[in-house]
Amino acid sequence: MRCVVLFSGGKDSTYALYETLKTGHEVSSLLTMLPRRQDSWMFHHPCVELTPLQAEALGLPLTQAKTEGVKELELNDLKKALENLRDRLGIEAVVSGAIASQYQRSRIDRVCEELGLKSLTPLWHRDPETLLKEMLKAGFEIVFTAVAAQGFTAEWLGRRLDVEVVEDLKRLNRRYGVNLSLEGGEGETLVLDCPLFRKRIHLTRVEKVWHLDSGYLIVKETILLPKKADNRDNRL
Repeated sequence: MRCVVLFSGGKDSTYALYETLKTGHEVSSLLTMLPRRQDSWMFHHPCVELTPLQAEALGLPLTQAKTEGVKELELNDLKKALENLRDRLGIEAVVSGAIASQYQRSRIDRVCEELGLKSLTPLWHRDPETLLKEMLKAGFEIVFTAVAAQGFTAEWLGRRLDVEVVEDLKRLNRRYGVNLSLEGGEGETLVLDCPLFRKRIHLTRVEKVWHLDSGYLIVKETILLPKKADNRDNRL
């Protein structure tokens, strides 16, 4: 089945891509929505401008579409982008990295139904802790680009996901109710390397922005580097 993957560059959309290719589907394009607002209800904002570099590392075509990021109205922009890909590339299905957000999934399902496309959600209702461990075991290199929940500090920005971080997230879940998948808006991530990448991304210059109890990472310079001999450093 020819698919387009809704791709933010974060852990969930990248792992959804990984799972989709494992099942034998053809990925004809990635689609990144570029919201003008940081508080978009549907689309990832921090570091989304880096998806062209990730697409280059993946060796996959990327389509970018702008949206004002206004609640509900942003779905019209998504629909137009998907309709164009359907007509131009013969897309049959749309892949998203939704895990538990009924808000996001129901709206993507609705847009797909209106366009005659299948909605594929390979991570749907998977256990968040299990997913994190699977990502690490597979060799995903992931950093935090934004956090916005009680218990997080500025030290989380740029922090790499590893076994210790999974345990820290579990503690934050027990104490403050933080969602382990961060799908409730508690945080955002960026994938620097994974088994699908032909090269890995190195962040050469970043800036942290912190306000009271939330913040985000600004990536100012990046480069693509050769793959490490073994990127499975965080086996569980």
